Amino acid sequence: MTRALFIIDVQNDFTEGGALGVDGGAAVAAGITRLLTQHRGDYELVVASRDWHSADDDNGGHFAVDTEPDFVDTWPPHCVAGTAGAEYHADLDTSGIDVHIRKGQGVPAYSIFEGTDDAGDSVTEALVARGITEIDVVGLATDYCVRASVLDAVEHGQHVRIFTDLVAGVAAESSAAALAELGHSGAVIAESSVLDEAAQ
Repeated sequence: MTRALFIIDVQNDFTEGGALGVDGGAAVAAGITRLLTQHRGDYELVVASRDWHSADDDNGGHFAVDTEPDFVDTWPPHCVAGTAGAEYHADLDTSGIDVHIRKGQGVPAYSIFEGTDDAGDSVTEALVARGITEIDVVGLATDYCVRASVLDAVEHGQHVRIFTDLVAGVAAESSAAALAELGHSGAVIAESSVLDEAAQ
């Protein structure tokens, strides 16, 4: 088995009521839990990422401190290390996750490939160690961290699927554009029901 699941940034600050909450975020968390309940055995490796920003600086300009955020390159403070906003959403069952990646520690970071686990190892090292060649991607937000993670996975030579029923984005237009871009990059745009079909 050479398939991995990437769960991108399913955190309180990116779900409804959070600092940068997206509509449908909580439903994505619950949907990923259902996926893991039914299909954990389909994956050799499950990796989850979290933004884990520093509290005492602007994280390399990522946080808008003295100006209004532009919601493109600068953002309100979010997912500050050690706060409730940085924790996984309660509807995401984390018991099936093998590797936890933290990213954005003092710097802007969107892709899961920009982070490390507690031991300082990268996602790339985890993929190589297990011979992963295929990755399914779910999580938040479609038009930012999901997009960046998929593009990097494709760049690393992985065969990538993004499950459109298990992602949610900041805005409809930019999310649609992101999915189109990811499709053109070589990623397969699908729904998680393909796992049920494959099992039949």
